[in-house]
Amino acid sequence: MRTPRFRTRLFLILAAFAFLPALVLTLAWSGMTARILPRLSSVGAWDQVAESGEAAIRAAREAPGAARTDSLLRRHEEELGESRVQARRFRFLVNRTAAVLLGLGLLVMVIISYIASRVAGHLSRQLSRPLDELVGWTERIARGEALPAPGDEQTKGAPEFGTLRERMRTMAVDLEAGRRSAIEAERLAAFRESARQVAHELKNPLTPIRFAVATLRSKVPPELRDTVEVLDAESTRLEAMAKNFAQFGRLPEGPVADVDLAELARETARATLPRSVTQEVKTDGGPFVVRGQHDALQRALTNVLLNAVDATQARGTVSLRIIGRNGMVTLAVRDDGVGIPADALARIWEPYVTTKTGGTGLGLAIVKQTVVSHGGSVEAESAPGAGTEIRLIFPAAAAATATEPA
Repeated sequence: MRTPRFRTRLFLILAAFAFLPALVLTLAWSGMTARILPRLSSVGAWDQVAESGEAAIRAAREAPGAARTDSLLRRHEEELGESRVQARRFRFLVNRTAAVLLGLGLLVMVIISYIASRVAGHLSRQLSRPLDELVGWTERIARGEALPAPGDEQTKGAPEFGTLRERMRTMAVDLEAGRRSAIEAERLAAFRESARQVAHELKNPLTPIRFAVATLRSKVPPELRDTVEVLDAESTRLEAMAKNFAQFGRLPEGPVADVDLAELARETARATLPRSVTQEVKTDGGPFVVRGQHDALQRALTNVLLNAVDATQARGTVSLRIIGRNGMVTLAVRDDGVGIPADALARIWEPYVTTKTGGTGLGLAIVKQTVVSHGGSVEAESAPGAGTEIRLIFPAAAAATATEPA
């Protein structure tokens, strides 16, 4: 047997709570009326008085009396007869009235039942429709679909349902963020594992190749010198590539300490940017101290600066700005280079995505991995011909989470 819908069950429950008490009260009132009214009429008492009065009158008439006595007896006899007639009329009315009152009670019960059904139907709609809608929302959340925007609800319901909708929207956003984070973590884990394997496979033959190239360089005849130089350059490039793969294949490691990002930015900019590039380092707010690995942070910033140099073709301006506010420290690197197209901007953080000839596409992926492992996040803003700004955002040392990067 199919179970009735929630709305139907709710309607029957509410209607029963209104109908059953009304039925019981109506039947009780009608029965009590039918029993009490005849007793209130005193018809039986009047019949007894009439019978005893008639007997007294007959006894008085059998004895001789005065004319005044006969007159009084006749008058009393007439009044008794009139009283008995009135009592019988009242009993007739009472019998008819009980049936009328019973009918009125049933009519009142029908009216109350109708009103109760309307109220029950309204309440069931006010409760069941929002609940049905929210059940549908849970199915959409399970499928990963977007929830309706505020104001697009099919039915409003009580204010508590509005609060529940907002909580479900917040929960859906959190679940979607967690789902994306889990997927991203799985992707990065797969990328890191493949990078470790590639680095391992490259390093094994590279070591003897580098030794062989060094040996050939000292013994090669002049006509093969160019060939040896090509081997040396390509093996050096492969070695750098292997280092990049190895670096991406593992999380930042080393001692954890307080790192002043402003000082780190100045040192790294001086060491990385060529003289042909105009450099600017500015600070805003403070403090600028984060908790993390100095070397890993320096490598990440170096990758960002090298990309800025490439974007400006080593002739533009690269500015660094360190901002400390609201428990967060932001390190922003802006260049006035060629910029990045909008369709490629969202993918610059993905591994193996590059626009450089011979690049591995791991530079910014390593940057993101380093920042995320320090509890931070990355942002990018760019437009073709207007330059690019890369922002590395970290929790300040005082606001850093208890879980330190491995």
